[in-house]
Amino acid sequence: MAEIAAGTPVTVRSGSADATRRLGEGLGRLAEPGDVFLLQGDLGAGKTTFTQGFAVGAGTDELVNSPTFVLMNEYRGRLPVYHADLYRLDAPEEVAALDLANASLDGALLVEWPERGDGLLPAGHLLVQIEHAGIQDRVITLIPRGERAEELLHELPVSPAELS
Repeated sequence: MAEIAAGTPVTVRSGSADATRRLGEGLGRLAEPGDVFLLQGDLGAGKTTFTQGFAVGAGTDELVNSPTFVLMNEYRGRLPVYHADLYRLDAPEEVAALDLANASLDGALLVEWPERGDGLLPAGHLLVQIEHAGIQDRVITLIPRGERAEELLHELPVSPAELS
């Protein structure tokens, strides 16, 4: 990708679920232990779709689905992927009990509905905001929080043109 100024969000348009998966896959290939990705978006926006691609990039061939009812799934590959969903949690104590910051020390952590864990999640992360922009279209904004998140954006092999 082109040179990005420090802390600058990157916005891309995804024209399909496959394109959203490709973006996730590109980040999954780059991910290292301790990387954290916070996924924001309405129901059906594509958070789990993004995670499916991410898991492929991280080397898993396991079926990835939403962990809404189990709270967290773990997928094994080149890099363990921890996929949490905070949608059903109401109290900060419930989020704290998951100990998400420590759960991801040996792998990458992806958290859906991170606003429910506000203040309890790692400060260093890549915020992935996914918004509906039509039936299949999505606007995805990647907001780096910390040096590692900025590195990921600089290394991202998927250009916005590839997502159309």
